[in-house]
Amino acid sequence: MNIPNKKEFTLPFFGRDLTFTLSDVAGQANAAVIGRYGETHVLVTAVMGGSDRATDFFPLSVDYEERFYAAGKIIGSRFVRREGRPSDMAVLSGRLIDRSIRPLFDQRLRRDVQVVVTVLSYDEENDPDFVALATASLALGISDIPWDGPVCGIRVAYNGKDFIWNPTNLQITQAVGGINAFEAFFAGTDSKINMIELSGLDVSDEIAARAFTCAHEEIKKLIAFQRDIIKNIGKPKTSVALMTFDETQVAETRAKMWNDVSEALYIENKLDRNARLNAIRADLDAWALEKGYDQKIIASVWEEAVNEIIHKNILENDKRQDGRALDQIRPLSASVGLFSRLHGSALFVRGQTQALAVTTLAAPGSAQIVETMETSGQRRFMLHYNFPPYATGEIKRLGTPGRREIGHGALAEKAVRAVVPTQQEFPYTIRIVSEVLSSNGSSSMATTCAATLSLMDAGVPIKKPVAGIAMGLITWQGVVPTDTRTDYKILTDIQGPEDHYGDMDLKVAGTRDGITALQMDVKIEGINEAIFSQALSQARKARLEILDVIQKTIPEPRKELSAYAPIIMSLSIKPYQIGGVIGPGGKVINGMIEKFGLISIDIDDNGQVFVTGSDAQKVRTAVDYIGSITHEYEAGEIIEGPIVKLIEFGAIVDLGGGKDGMVHVSEIKNGFVKNPVGQVVRAKIIRVEENGRIGLSIKALGGNTN
Repeated sequence: MNIPNKKEFTLPFFGRDLTFTLSDVAGQANAAVIGRYGETHVLVTAVMGGSDRATDFFPLSVDYEERFYAAGKIIGSRFVRREGRPSDMAVLSGRLIDRSIRPLFDQRLRRDVQVVVTVLSYDEENDPDFVALATASLALGISDIPWDGPVCGIRVAYNGKDFIWNPTNLQITQAVGGINAFEAFFAGTDSKINMIELSGLDVSDEIAARAFTCAHEEIKKLIAFQRDIIKNIGKPKTSVALMTFDETQVAETRAKMWNDVSEALYIENKLDRNARLNAIRADLDAWALEKGYDQKIIASVWEEAVNEIIHKNILENDKRQDGRALDQIRPLSASVGLFSRLHGSALFVRGQTQALAVTTLAAPGSAQIVETMETSGQRRFMLHYNFPPYATGEIKRLGTPGRREIGHGALAEKAVRAVVPTQQEFPYTIRIVSEVLSSNGSSSMATTCAATLSLMDAGVPIKKPVAGIAMGLITWQGVVPTDTRTDYKILTDIQGPEDHYGDMDLKVAGTRDGITALQMDVKIEGINEAIFSQALSQARKARLEILDVIQKTIPEPRKELSAYAPIIMSLSIKPYQIGGVIGPGGKVINGMIEKFGLISIDIDDNGQVFVTGSDAQKVRTAVDYIGSITHEYEAGEIIEGPIVKLIEFGAIVDLGGGKDGMVHVSEIKNGFVKNPVGQVVRAKIIRVEENGRIGLSIKALGGNTN
């Protein structure tokens, strides 16, 4: 790149150079770095606000900006040609970076920090996520923003035999799809892994754990590279005041609330527990007001106390809020076929978490058209996740799905996608919508279970059922980050407070034979392989228990589709025949849709034709008609059809599908027959001319028109 005052740092990494360029570009940010891998370039800026915000959380935002020019595209509607709201893929990429860098900030920081990733160039081979995370880490590392990095990530594909590190898009496509094959993204520091995304089919715990270890070894190389750069050109970190309070007031507040909160936290019913905690909090606020204490002290001490109580009770006494054992699942129930007019429906309940999933089947033409910087194509399987405020007993403004809803839906979709039949096996477009009716932890995994039930209720021939479970982790570092004690406890089926205050959220979905999707976030620096392997083993035990409940409810997909589902039949034609089926201006295809009362006729570029309607007989008739208009006749073939016209030297026979053939008078046995129009004859094709004319003979079969 020809940029003034630039400094470049390069590391050869799996056949391509990872290059960071620092210059005067975006010079008003706290730091700006251009990262390159292959010919994929990203610009990452990091900016910190100049003053604290009056908030009770650390205000970090990560924005991932796709630019269509990066892939040489101009897309959008005819009237809007600029980028609009981020695509789902952009949202997921932003979340991946956020989840990797967030644990390394001191959560007491109250300055706004914004990381903006702008994809400048995309070579359609190299994953922008890899270079974006590495560049974001370096930008934060060399800036004056307080941050305990660096962090890096690496993508890996496994084809059932070998790991492929930082694969190209083509290598991923070639690797995944088979049993025990997967693609994954691991991120972490030089001592721990702190973020994972994985999807595949029946991935074994052992292979996933080996990928964890091998990925970390590669990440360490990237971290060392960053540390050298930071050492050479990094700015001193700004001394920023953290959220702290008067120690005497903190001690008095803790003493005032500790016993009551310790008791209330272990009321088993969530609604009763929340009511009691709200009452305690109201009394505490009133007490603080009388004492003249800042209300921020109450909020901070409350969070720290609840966090400490939950951690200590689990670490020292194996005591969970609802009295369960550490590896015990909450009560489960499932039901299917809830609404007769829906194509498939199911309700899955785990404790106080409830997910209603509805499956809708439609014609191939109902597939979603996807146009993003990275992808152009169609999406025939969709899973959408809705989380209304009443699910947690709250009142909020309803609107379009946020990052959380998009992320949870994408995870559940990945979990189920591997078992969904191909279009050749099941030509329908499939959409699942999950309505989370009540939530007390891991609604995404409840959605995965409900989606499986709903698909089977709809008669979708999935390969096998999928279930999911959320695993948690409790460590002393979750109370005091500098604590050196190494003991920990892994929790099965975490509920709300264990998720909110716990140190890890590891969601594992899969079949009886292995993992289909995995996602991990942490609030501490990260985890090691021992914790990861134990959590996977514990998750497998839980997954099998849930699958027992699913298959007891509905053992296999229904053999028949809903009476309200559309009927799809298909046939194959040759690609050059597509134009004839469509006709000029769509005249032929639209005429068939109207004539046979169809919903649609969809044709793939390879010549696969899908006919969709609500009446099986009409769909079959339409399929036969398309077959007739695309049939290519050959000499020697026997046909049957009515005579539709007499000419001076013979008769015209209707062959169907807009085609006809001629029987010369010399080919009619017993000579000319008076008024044969309308009579059905059998004839043999004796020639097919280059211009498409077909010659017929009745005499060759020994028949006549009588």
